[in-house]
Amino acid sequence: MPYMESSARALLERFGVELVEMPGTGCCPDPSLKSIDKTTWTSLAARNLTIAEEMGLNILTLCNGCFETLKTVNVSLKRDDGLRSTVNERLGRVGREYGGGVEVRHLVEVLTNDIGFEKISDAVERPLEGLRVAAHYGCHLLRPNSYLEVDDPVRPVLLDRLIELTGATSVPYYKSNMCCGAGTSLVDSDTVKKLVRYKLGWVKRAKADCMSVVCPYCMFQYDVIQRLVRDDAGDRFIIPVLYYPEMLLLALGVEPQELALDMHRTSVQGVIDKIQGGAGDE
Repeated sequence: MPYMESSARALLERFGVELVEMPGTGCCPDPSLKSIDKTTWTSLAARNLTIAEEMGLNILTLCNGCFETLKTVNVSLKRDDGLRSTVNERLGRVGREYGGGVEVRHLVEVLTNDIGFEKISDAVERPLEGLRVAAHYGCHLLRPNSYLEVDDPVRPVLLDRLIELTGATSVPYYKSNMCCGAGTSLVDSDTVKKLVRYKLGWVKRAKADCMSVVCPYCMFQYDVIQRLVRDDAGDRFIIPVLYYPEMLLLALGVEPQELALDMHRTSVQGVIDKIQGGAGDE
C-alpha cells in the first residue's frame, strides 16, 4: 500500500519531522508469532530495536501490528532482566546486544504528542466541514494497554480528536472498537467477512460518509474485503476508507489529485465530491 506510506511521509515532512531509514531491519514480526514461539518473536523484534539503538534514533511505526510488537518487546525487555539476558544470548550469535536505549512510537503518538493538536489545527487551510467520519483505531494500537499506553483501550479519544481537527465530524457508532478481523484471515475467511460486514453495517447506520483508519491491515480489511461482502439488504457497501494522513493532507489544502487516492479499492469519490461541494456518490 504505497499510497499510505507516501501520504504519511508527505504529512510528516510538512510538520518538520525527518524520517531516517533503518537499514537491515526484518519483519517486526507479526504479533501472532507470539502465540507460537514467544522467545523467537521477542528476539526478532529486539534485533530491530538494536538497529535503531545503533543509529541513536527512536522508532516511528505506521502500522498498529508493528507498533504492538516493537513496543511490547521494548517494554518487556526493560522490565524483565531474565528475558533480556535470554534474548541477548541469542542476539550475541549475530553480533548484537539490546541495551534499551530507544523508544517506539506510533504515528498517532507523534501527531498528538510531538506535533500537537494546536499546530495541526493552525495548519488547516480547507476544513472538511460537513464530512461525517467513523474512526477505527484498531486493536494493536490500544491493547495490551499495560505496555502500549497510547489511549484508553475501552473509550479511546485521540483519533476522534485528530479527525475533528480537520473540520470533519467524528461520528460515534456501535461496536466502534470491534476488531477488523485481520488476525483471522489465514484460518477463517468466513468469520473475517462477517466481522467486516458487521462493522460496515454499523458505520452505515451511523450515516458516516467514510471511515478513517491508522493501520495498513485495517485499511486492507475495510477497503478491500468490503468488496466481498453485502449489507443486510444484499446491496454492496460503498463506504470510502481513508488513511488519516490522507484526510489531514486534504484539510491542509492538498488537492485530491496530488494523493494516490485512485489506488484505493473502494472509491473515495463520494468523499471528494462532498469536500468540494458536489453531489456525491449516492
